[in-house]
Amino acid sequence: MSRSTDLPVGPVVDMAPETARQIEELDLKDGPLILCDVDEVALHFIAPFERHLLAHGFELVARSYGLNGNIVRQEDREPASREEVRELLLGFFDAETGNQQPVAGVAEALGELSQAAEVVMLTNIPERHRQLRSETLARHGMPYPVITNTGPKGPAARLLAERADGAVVFLDDSPSNIRSVGAFVDGASLVQFIADRRFFDLAGPIDGLSLKANDWPAARNFIVGRFGF
Repeated sequence: MSRSTDLPVGPVVDMAPETARQIEELDLKDGPLILCDVDEVALHFIAPFERHLLAHGFELVARSYGLNGNIVRQEDREPASREEVRELLLGFFDAETGNQQPVAGVAEALGELSQAAEVVMLTNIPERHRQLRSETLARHGMPYPVITNTGPKGPAARLLAERADGAVVFLDDSPSNIRSVGAFVDGASLVQFIADRRFFDLAGPIDGLSLKANDWPAARNFIVGRFGF
């Protein structure tokens, strides 16, 4: 699910030093590169987040694409503030990062693709949860490097693309991240993947988008065609 409020709120024109350090430490081979988001792309986010909201007196109402304006207080049905949304997201990651479940078919698709391309999980989550996120993904059959990012993903994607020096496919649910990578990485194939059908249907068009999908067989077939293997 697109967390347009993301962590933190506001424009970011460069990557955090911690993100740059993580990328510099990667041993990437030249060749095709798959940059894959995690929440609502590789691991389900909406369903467990809805349960987290209910436990804290809030509810998610699918009226438009995004979280701001769609999270309401149960007691009065008033929208949560941006700061409340931020705190709810942070609380969710603190409590549930290790419990998120895989989207159907993702491990099989990425496993096949990883035989001919590098796979890197590029995720907007607090850095303190990087190890747990990595362990959770590995437990579900996705033992790929995890890079934690803050704000738009374009700068991090560009540095990763420069290190791999090959064709790039970027998968994310967030329109802002897709636009950011499109602006920073020339020739990247941009895939909007949204596992939750309600929000998939609410997502509007994005200039330059190569594919909009909510199932991994379709995404896998597109990437195979893009890379020619």
